[in-house]
Amino acid sequence: MRSPHTFSLPTGVLSTLGMPIERLCARAGVSMSNAWVTDEFFQIWAAAEEEFPDPRAGIRFGDEGIARGYGVGSIVALHAPDFRNALAALSRYKSLTCPEFVEVEVKGGEAVVRYRWLQATGPVPRLLVDMTMASLNQLARRGTGGKARPIRLELTRRATDEGLLRRHFGCPIVFRAASDAMVFDPAALDVPFLTADGGAFAHVLEGLEQRIREGEGFPAFVGQVCVAIARQLSEGCGPSVAAVAKRLNLSDRTLQRRLHKLGTSFQGQLAGVRRTTANRLLATTELDAVAISMLVGFAEPNSFVRAFRRWERTTPTRWRDRLADDHRVHKGNPS
Repeated sequence: MRSPHTFSLPTGVLSTLGMPIERLCARAGVSMSNAWVTDEFFQIWAAAEEEFPDPRAGIRFGDEGIARGYGVGSIVALHAPDFRNALAALSRYKSLTCPEFVEVEVKGGEAVVRYRWLQATGPVPRLLVDMTMASLNQLARRGTGGKARPIRLELTRRATDEGLLRRHFGCPIVFRAASDAMVFDPAALDVPFLTADGGAFAHVLEGLEQRIREGEGFPAFVGQVCVAIARQLSEGCGPSVAAVAKRLNLSDRTLQRRLHKLGTSFQGQLAGVRRTTANRLLATTELDAVAISMLVGFAEPNSFVRAFRRWERTTPTRWRDRLADDHRVHKGNPS
């Protein structure tokens, strides 16, 4: 059963994959469904990556996604008046179908667009990153007639296929970045969309807003809190309730009361962001546990190790070694 806490694969994507979903689920070790929690969804994309060694596969899936209309968010976004409103619509209405948040941060003369996987506990599979970035690139190019183009693509993974990525996206590629992001000139946000349809946009939004008012979807406020926590950590600031509340222009009590009303807590969301960030750093960098503990906001490395044991039932070092072993096995080199 679909819910805003799960992901699905649109029928068009499945046909593009050219592989029975049963086979993909079996390879990923997840149950046959079309409503997977984030970790299962990532496992499926990791399995697809093994099945499709072509480094262009993710880009191809993403390019076709906009043209074929995969997902309500993308369909609505294309009818928006400009790129800024398209991204806002994409973020807001994705929450109706999955726990994903599109963040736009304008800072230092740049507009940075990030996809936040709100319930992830590990790094995003390469194939899925390529697909989402290619889809975002297509949204910008198709909507603006090619006037809005990225000035930089930032990827958390180690350097690979740089030439291919540079040719496709037409911009410099930065590897080992803090997050997967596409960077634009801020002026690009206000470029009008050639695909805009004010009447259709307003009509569709009315129906979607009604669904949100009725309580459907992943709570947008939880996504905003996670993004605020992530920004605190990325800036080397303490992720306290007071600091995050200030970012959101709320009082401490209001922040905690709103989270409680949504069935969660600040500490729960903080732990989730820390876990995702720590696992990504372990998977994509050579930083040791002491350095990572500081980057995810722990005052003492021992506190980080204890928390990591609760999350993953092992130590950071063993988790990284196991990930490396799995990677060698998948590459056919178990030694």
